[in-house]
Amino acid sequence: MNKQKISSYFSFLMFLGASFSVSAHNGTNASHGFSEGLIHPLSGFDHLLIMLAVGLWAASVGGRYLWLLPSVFLIAMAAGGAVGFIGVEVGGIETWVAFSVLALGIILSINQRMPTGIAIGLVAAFAWGHGYVHAAELSSGASVPAYLLGFLTTTTALLAIGMAAKLSGMLTQKALCTNFGALCSVVGAALLFGI
Repeated sequence: MNKQKISSYFSFLMFLGASFSVSAHNGTNASHGFSEGLIHPLSGFDHLLIMLAVGLWAASVGGRYLWLLPSVFLIAMAAGGAVGFIGVEVGGIETWVAFSVLALGIILSINQRMPTGIAIGLVAAFAWGHGYVHAAELSSGASVPAYLLGFLTTTTALLAIGMAAKLSGMLTQKALCTNFGALCSVVGAALLFGI
């Protein structure tokens, strides 16, 4: 199977996944532990897309971005999670999460290179918002360290999957980045504008 077909199949699977739940934030305030932390990034398309997109972007730009952007994402996500865990109220966070998916989709689809400081700032701000919403809905009975470890473990795996798609040679025609970026843009716009 050639690389173009692999890229097309991967893109198709991601579009197919759009039929599932778009947002992982149901406000149920359930008690959570390690296993719930592992599952949470997979329970909403917004989280899944942003994590795969950061991995793809890091690998498509290459160089120090390859390790820097995923590392910044994990650190900022943990920081956002910590703020959510202690109960600080942040207004408009769902709008920010939706915007992050839209914005990173556009960046990815046009293969935008930018100064390292700006790229780090964007990734950190996006990750902070996703980390915050991961944690903000937890009840007081939640096991915070276990949940944090769970969602950071899955986040690391999703970042690595995004990077692996590029590093395996699937992006020689840039089709995967373009298609995946377009998917992120569509989902982000749908979340942002309530479509």
